[in-house]
Amino acid sequence: MIPEPDILVVGGGLGGVAAALAACRAGRSVVLTEETDWIGGQLTSQAVPPDEHPWVERFGTTASYRRLREEIRRYYRHWYPLRAEASTLTDLNPGAGRVSKLCHEPKVALAVLEGMLAPHRAAGRLTVLTEHRPISAESDNDVVRSVTLKDLRAGTHRVLTARYVLDATETGELLHLAGVEHANGAEARAEFDEPHAPDEAQPLNQQGITVCFALSHHEGEDHTIDRPEDYGFWRGYRPSFWPGPLLGFEAPDPRTLEPVERTFVPNPVHDPLSVSADQSADAGDKELWGFRRILARKLHSPGAFDSDITLVNWPLNDYWLKPYIGQEAEALRGARQLSLSLLYWLQTEAPRADGGTGFPGLRIRPDVTGTADGLAKAAYVRESRRIKAVTTVTEHDVAIDLVGAYGGTRHRDSVGVGSYRIDLHPSTGGDGYIDIGSVPFEIPLGALVPRRVRNLLPAGKNIGTTHITNGCYRLHPVEWNVGEVAGALAAHCVAEDVEPHQVQAEDKRFEEFARLLDRDGVQRHWPDVRGY
Repeated sequence: MIPEPDILVVGGGLGGVAAALAACRAGRSVVLTEETDWIGGQLTSQAVPPDEHPWVERFGTTASYRRLREEIRRYYRHWYPLRAEASTLTDLNPGAGRVSKLCHEPKVALAVLEGMLAPHRAAGRLTVLTEHRPISAESDNDVVRSVTLKDLRAGTHRVLTARYVLDATETGELLHLAGVEHANGAEARAEFDEPHAPDEAQPLNQQGITVCFALSHHEGEDHTIDRPEDYGFWRGYRPSFWPGPLLGFEAPDPRTLEPVERTFVPNPVHDPLSVSADQSADAGDKELWGFRRILARKLHSPGAFDSDITLVNWPLNDYWLKPYIGQEAEALRGARQLSLSLLYWLQTEAPRADGGTGFPGLRIRPDVTGTADGLAKAAYVRESRRIKAVTTVTEHDVAIDLVGAYGGTRHRDSVGVGSYRIDLHPSTGGDGYIDIGSVPFEIPLGALVPRRVRNLLPAGKNIGTTHITNGCYRLHPVEWNVGEVAGALAAHCVAEDVEPHQVQAEDKRFEEFARLLDRDGVQRHWPDVRGY
């Protein structure tokens, strides 16, 4: 039996882990659940190196997120045979990937996150239930009374109650199960007058998902997989907004939509220390091997590794034929078949620079993803159900074309910051890339407070954004920030016997809560970034 905790966090992704840490730090008892056997979400079970803003090494994140990043680097310095000049770098990028200044292996992030939680588990404040999925919830009088979880190993059910329930699932599952008002897919333009919204609401218009996988390359070896069941379909599939077949190296530039030829050169000869991961200067996504490389063999002692390892999360394996929310099993099967078909195409048909075809030496890496087949444990889900919140962040708050280069809404109740372009991947509604310039933004507490329900808080991508603004609020540091604040808010409400609506609405109560966030290193406002 598990004693009733103060706070139940359902979903063990980045937001869920950050929420649990914040609540435990405040002395509250917490149960954290996770559907897979790995906590960490985007960084681990989904195998997605972090997408971050260009100032991440200096400011613009919470102190605990900075600690996470530094502990990942410390792990490599302590355990890996880094070259001397690499091991002394304060801004070590273990994979020398271009998507992030901190490309790394999923298992390293898992080890660090487990270490961050370990003291709270040892103290008895935190219980972690992996391989548990929410299947129902009971609500009464605007309060979530209980959540029923299925133990995926044993097949049994477990009913949990708590003072506060945090939805940190990847799809906002508790919003659906508990009957919390929420949005799904694209809102109608008339609702918020967003220029890029469709004329009518499209609940099934959701960003595509991706089933990622890791690859190494071993010249002279043959690691070709069996031909995937759906390979014939994917080999012939040509989207209407694509310059050619999806399984090909030519794809649209997300920003300009112009056709661009990608290159693919496994284990390039250049020194990885020369790689600059600054997407504000160069998106870095035209060279596929190096874009999300998570281990660079040349950063280490000669002979330590016979290949780099790269993460495949490319335009070529984004899946958008069925919406994940509402048709999860069908969409997941399709996305898995697409990723396996991409791998088979790379091994057998992809054009090489020497005029030949196929890279049979590509080896999928189950040891990296922790699965039998080498595909990530969970799909990378870009878009969640979103609460109908006290405050909804819209395009009018963040889009450069609407607010100007140094504009953007400044929130009285800001509880964090973030920065990323509004980056919408092709969707199940037939949209291609939608890429909109945005400004550094604040996270209003009102976006974490449901309009009606009193004891449920979102702790991830399910806050009060729109289909459009989710495109810049969905990345790793913002999800962590949202989760940390949700956990801190729930703990504060338990301690002070107040409700989230009161903390958000009343200036004095909000100022008390804001002081706690400031003390814990949650940056709530941006400095003037024009000088950086």
